[in-house]
Amino acid sequence: MKYLYIAMATLFFLTSSCGVQAASRRITIGTGAVTGVYYPVGEAINTIVNQQQKKHRIRTTVEATDGSAYNVNALTKGDLDLALVQSDLQHQAYKGFNDWAGEPQQKLRAVFALHQETITIVAAADAHIKTLHDLKGKRVNLGQPGSGQRSNALDLFTVANIDSDKDLEAEAFNPDESSALLQGKRIDAFFYTAGHPNVSVTVATEGPLKANFVAVPEDIVVELIRQFPYYSAASIPAAVYPEVENKADVPSYGVKATLCASADVPDSVVYAITRAVFENLDSFRALHPALAKLTRENMLEGLSAPLHPGAEKYYREAGLL
Repeated sequence: MKYLYIAMATLFFLTSSCGVQAASRRITIGTGAVTGVYYPVGEAINTIVNQQQKKHRIRTTVEATDGSAYNVNALTKGDLDLALVQSDLQHQAYKGFNDWAGEPQQKLRAVFALHQETITIVAAADAHIKTLHDLKGKRVNLGQPGSGQRSNALDLFTVANIDSDKDLEAEAFNPDESSALLQGKRIDAFFYTAGHPNVSVTVATEGPLKANFVAVPEDIVVELIRQFPYYSAASIPAAVYPEVENKADVPSYGVKATLCASADVPDSVVYAITRAVFENLDSFRALHPALAKLTRENMLEGLSAPLHPGAEKYYREAGLL
């Protein structure tokens, strides 16, 4: 009888353990550099989902990555389950443009949109770069080939008739290096596509070398949006950077940060994550300043890849579609 009890107890332990393992699915969310906004926004999603782990049996973890282009490729290869992607790169990847020319990423699925990311041009004050065309002849970091910020910069230059190969000294450093490069006088300005406030931009504007934001003229923004409809008008909030030379918000343009998934991620997983965030939106917004202006409605904007069926199911139930 003793051995029977031991056998039954062992069987109960094994089946219980297997049940927990089977029910608790681990999901990895790709973000961006730890000094940017993608990483803490990914952590915010992580916090909301894991607070309800007992309810939906999903545990998320956050991974720092090289950003949007990397995330798209990692999603379609199955190396990530969900990831943050700029709305313009979501469009290009799904349609097979630019870095994905001739290779549309047809497994890419949209889940929801997040904060607006403003294309932010930071310049050394002593370089006398006040507006876009003042960049000519200067050393400007556009970001690495394939990066979101480089793509955003080149789109702008196309509309503004600026040749990045001839009109300026274009650099291709990682965006996280830009602040140190600017303060070290190795570059005159840099592009950074970011939600605000941003750590790197703060560092660039609070160093001993004074810095200012560079305005993008309204007529160029209007034409940019006409040619590339995934952009929208935006402004750089000077108030969150007390040491910057600008005293008022600076006109620019922007894209949306979006959460994407692979079509291979089960509908039930994406449904549970979407529901967790939308039904706890007040708590979610409080986790980072970049999320403060989110609404249920604007979280469905900027999504050019097809909706993941799990997200679509929730939106229909919630009356959002």
